[in-house]
Amino acid sequence: MSLDLSRFHQTFFEESFEGLDTMESALLRLDPASVEAETINTIFRAAHSIKGGGGTFGFTAVSAFTHLLETLLDQMRSGSRPVTAELVDLLLRSVDAVRELLNAARDGRPANLDLIAGHQLALEQALAGKPVAASSTGGPATEPPPAAARGWRIRFVPQPGLFRSGNDPLRILRELAGLGSLSAEAQLPEALSLADTQPEDSHVSWNLELLSSASEATVREAFAWVEDECELQISPLLAADTRPALTLIQGGKAETPPPAASAAPKARAGSERRSAGEGTGSIRVPTDKIDVLINLVGELVITQAMLAQTGANLDPVVNERLLTALAQLDRNTRALQESVMGIRMLPMDFVFSRFPRLVHDLAGKLGKKVRLETVGADTELDKSVIEKIADPLTHLVRNALDHGIETAAERLAAGKPEEGVITLRASHRGGSIVIEISDDGRGLSRDRILAKARSQGLDAPDSLADAEVYQLIFAPGFSTAEVVTDVSGRGVGMDVVKKNILALNGQVDLGSRPGQGTQVTIRLPLTLAILDGMSVAVGEEVFIVPLAAVVESLQAHPEDVKTIGHSARVVRVRNEMVPLMALHDLVGLPAATENDRNLCILIESDGRKLALGVDDLLGQQQVVVKNLESNYRRVPNMSGATILGDGRVALILDAGELVRRLQPAVAA
Repeated sequence: MSLDLSRFHQTFFEESFEGLDTMESALLRLDPASVEAETINTIFRAAHSIKGGGGTFGFTAVSAFTHLLETLLDQMRSGSRPVTAELVDLLLRSVDAVRELLNAARDGRPANLDLIAGHQLALEQALAGKPVAASSTGGPATEPPPAAARGWRIRFVPQPGLFRSGNDPLRILRELAGLGSLSAEAQLPEALSLADTQPEDSHVSWNLELLSSASEATVREAFAWVEDECELQISPLLAADTRPALTLIQGGKAETPPPAASAAPKARAGSERRSAGEGTGSIRVPTDKIDVLINLVGELVITQAMLAQTGANLDPVVNERLLTALAQLDRNTRALQESVMGIRMLPMDFVFSRFPRLVHDLAGKLGKKVRLETVGADTELDKSVIEKIADPLTHLVRNALDHGIETAAERLAAGKPEEGVITLRASHRGGSIVIEISDDGRGLSRDRILAKARSQGLDAPDSLADAEVYQLIFAPGFSTAEVVTDVSGRGVGMDVVKKNILALNGQVDLGSRPGQGTQVTIRLPLTLAILDGMSVAVGEEVFIVPLAAVVESLQAHPEDVKTIGHSARVVRVRNEMVPLMALHDLVGLPAATENDRNLCILIESDGRKLALGVDDLLGQQQVVVKNLESNYRRVPNMSGATILGDGRVALILDAGELVRRLQPAVAA
């Protein structure tokens, strides 16, 4: 009886990706001027484990390539081969090649053999004693275009909600067209009916063919902001010639992954970079099971709130034992909720760990000396938020490298150390997490930003405060770069960064000191499943205002409320005139009768304020957030819904959308 090893494939892939992360981190720490034997041993052990696993489970291409890698590392470990910067770069590129082989085996697709062949040849030449050539770009191994490719075949299927994140498929197509000759075929689902369509949803999928010498990484970069919101497949358009090399990789024939490899469930975003099973006292559990558990606990919280509300109407003397049990249930439910939510919390290191390699490669490509420092990598954040914040942080780090940090010569001329510093810092503040991306570079030029804004037709008077000037950078298409590079400078990105952060109920602020550096501060909720909110009443309905957006609640004096023009109103708050809008007008409810208390909730988003008139303030509470779109449909000015203790549904206000839509209109 043969032993079926296919059930162990997913564990092999997860552990192999962990090993690649270990190798990459150790290689980035490897200093040719002061080599630590244990660092090389760590790299060797990881490569040896991947080689052994690949051979055991039948992934011969993985095993053959890592055998070359292991041989080279063994020479370094024994001291027969000196460690050089060029050798470290070769090993880093080889790690990328192994990652590509593992991804191909896991997904059941052919590997990029041109990429693998180039790295195999480089390893063989190094083992033969030939000089190791430095990377021509300083970039990652995925940068060079395949030698035998004449372009790329792309399958792009956006999710329905793509437009609402600020992304546009046509912008992506235009960017691809700038790389070469693009042909596109649009497809609509066969079962789609006009009644099922929504104006703000994306229903079209795309089959694209791009004739270009651009690398896969350059092509993939066009989709950088939508990778979590689409299905994306990129494969080479190969020329007619055959590729006789790769005898070691293919063993004389094309390797076909074992059937179970293609059936192995694809890892979720970021799983190839990190794994949830580190440590001997842990187990791997699919996130779908955790999501089901969290939803059930959310329902339990709602049920407990209903019981508590019912218990409040009972006679405390007659029902003393019942009320005591309800109080204990409340404590246990909250403890259970906190524990279950903790399961989804991941350290920021899951995001931060991708940046040392990025900084290493881009700094080499730009000819700069840059050191990355991380603070608070163990700060925890909900997994769903971590997955969505990775791309904005990547763009901000790239911007700091390209625009912020000067070249070594410029820094020395300015009296700075030739090595620039980019710092990533994460910390908990209240019920939020604050992420800071700072650099000690040239800083922002107020005059250049204003001049560029005016050239693009933006309203940019000299009277703007510095903070308001810096916010202009987040305008669509805005860029002060004089030269467009493949790193940045196209003006595509900062506006999407901001929209993605606002979509997470977050805030982003920008600060700078000329000649000393720039700092971007992002504030996010710890989780998207639980919300601290303020309950307000409008007529018979209850609405939830996210507490993170609430500045204060107040009762305005009649003389502080003014009418401007025909209908717009403002309220004076400590000598500041703030636009005022009655919440019942926004949601289409009749005005409350005999309500002259002028109760207001002052909310703030993106540095702008708006006063919402309400009928009553009911208090603060934690609510379980329910998705409106998946359960009903999108409702303007609302970000979700929750179920109250009495069983009623309360809508959750989207403070950011309210301020963006209403503040300019009211102020006008």
